[in-house]
Amino acid sequence: MSPKAEAYASVPHKDNETIAILEIPEPEKANDAEKPTMTDETIELKPKMTLLNGVTVIVGSIIGSGIFVSPSGVLKNTGSVNMALVVWITSGIFSMIGAYCYAELGCMIKKTGADYAYIMVTLGKFLAFIRLWVECMIVRPCTVAIVALTFSIYAVKYFFPECEPPDDAVRILAAVCICILAFVNCWDVSWATAVQDIFTYAKLLALFIIIATGIVQLGRGKTENFNWDDTETDFTKIALSFYSGLFAYNGWNYLNFVIEELQDPVRNLPRAIGISIILVTVVYVLTNVAFYTTLSVPEVLGSEAVAVTFAKVMYGPMAFMIPVFVAMSTFGGVNGILLTSSRLFYAGACEGQMPEIFSMIQVDKMTPAPAVLVSAFLSLCYLCSSDIFSLINYVGFATWVSIGLAVFCLPVLRWKHPEWERPIKVQLFFPVIYIIATIFITIVPMIASPVETGIGLAIILTGVPVFFIFPAWKNKPVFIKKMLASTTLVLQKLIVVVPPPKSDKTK
Repeated sequence: MSPKAEAYASVPHKDNETIAILEIPEPEKANDAEKPTMTDETIELKPKMTLLNGVTVIVGSIIGSGIFVSPSGVLKNTGSVNMALVVWITSGIFSMIGAYCYAELGCMIKKTGADYAYIMVTLGKFLAFIRLWVECMIVRPCTVAIVALTFSIYAVKYFFPECEPPDDAVRILAAVCICILAFVNCWDVSWATAVQDIFTYAKLLALFIIIATGIVQLGRGKTENFNWDDTETDFTKIALSFYSGLFAYNGWNYLNFVIEELQDPVRNLPRAIGISIILVTVVYVLTNVAFYTTLSVPEVLGSEAVAVTFAKVMYGPMAFMIPVFVAMSTFGGVNGILLTSSRLFYAGACEGQMPEIFSMIQVDKMTPAPAVLVSAFLSLCYLCSSDIFSLINYVGFATWVSIGLAVFCLPVLRWKHPEWERPIKVQLFFPVIYIIATIFITIVPMIASPVETGIGLAIILTGVPVFFIFPAWKNKPVFIKKMLASTTLVLQKLIVVVPPPKSDKTK
C-alpha cells in the first residue's frame, strides 16, 4: 500500500498545537493516556456487537416511524393503492442495491463513520466535511426528532382517543424519550444494544400481528382497494412519493457507522445487511397490503396514525395494543439512530473536522459520551417543529444527495486503487444504477417541491463557510486557540473523557 493510502486508512487525530501554545501541563490527561484503565485495556471503542446485534441495529434503525407514518405520505403522491405498493417495493430494491454497494466499501475501509470515511478517502476533506455537516446537522438529528415525535403521538393516543393530543405534550414526551436514550448510550454500549434487541423484537411482533390480520382479510376476499384508480399522472409527484418511501427504509447503512464495534466485520457486515434489508422489505410490503385490505384511500390519507386507525377497525377492545407496540418500535428506532449518529461525530472529530472533544471516550464506560450528548442536543433543537412531513422532505433531499455521493466513491476507488483488498466485490452495474436513480430522486422533486428542496440545498451550502472558517483555517489567532483549548480541557474534566490512542488500522 502506498504511504498516502496508509495515511488515509489510519485514523488521524487533531494535532495538539492548541495545548502546546497554552503551555499548560496536563499530567492527568497524560497519565490517563499511558494507562487508560485499571485493567490495562486501551481506551477505545470495543468490538462487542455480534451478527445478531448487527441485524437488530439495522432492523431497529430502519423500522422506526416510517412504516407507521409514510403510508399516507406515499399514497398522497401516488393516488392509487397499487402505485403506492410499487413505490414501496421499488424503494426496498433501491435500498438493497445501496446496501450491497456499502458492503464492499465497509469491508474495504473498516473505519467508523461509514460514508463520511469513504468520501474522505476518495474525494478529499472538503466534500467529506460537507457530508459530515449535512448528516450531523440535518439528517440524523432531524430523523431522531421525527421518530421521537411519532413515538409521542402513539404513546399518548390512548389518552386522547377522540381528538388530537396537545402539541406541547407531544414534544415534551419526545424530548424525554431522547434524553433517556442519550443516558443509556452514554452509560454502556451493551445497554444500548440490549435496548435495541428488545424493542426490535417488539416492533416485529406488532408488524407480524398486522400482517397476519391482513392475510386473514385477503382470505375473506377483501381486495376491493387494490386498483389503479386515480393514479397520479404527474411524474414529478410520483418521484416525490419516493421521499416518503425511502424515508421508511432510511437506516440500512447505519451498521457501517459502528463497524469498529462489530465483531469480524468482513464476515458479519454483509450478512447483517443482507438479512436486514430482505426482512424489512418483505415486512413493509406485507404491512401495507394489510392496511389496504381494511382501509380505503380516504381513510389512509385522513389518518396521522395509520396503524391505530387499522387497529380500531380490526381489534375492537384490544386496539390499544397496537399504539403500545408502535410506541415501542419508535422508541427502539430513536435508540438505534442515536447509537450510530454519535459515532459519526466521533469519526469527524478523529479526522480533525469536528471539535476534538467529540473524539474522546468516557474512561469508565468506554462510550463516546460527548458525541452522544451533542447528537441528543441537536435532536432536541429540531423538536421546535412538529410538522413531520416537512421534516421528512428536508431529510430526504439531504440524505440521498449524500448517499449517492458515497456510492460514487465505489467506482472511483476501483479506478484509483485497484490494488486494495476487497473481500466483497460488487458488479459495477449496481453502483451505476444506484447513482442514476439517486440523481432522479433528487433533481425531479426539485421541480415538484422547489421551496422545500431549496431550503434543504441552502442548509447544505451553509457548510461551505464553516469548513473554511474552522477545519481548513489552520493559522488561527492565538487567543482563539487558547479559548478552544481551555473549553476542551474543561469539558474533558467535566465528562471525564480522554482521547483514544492513534489507530494503526489499515484498510
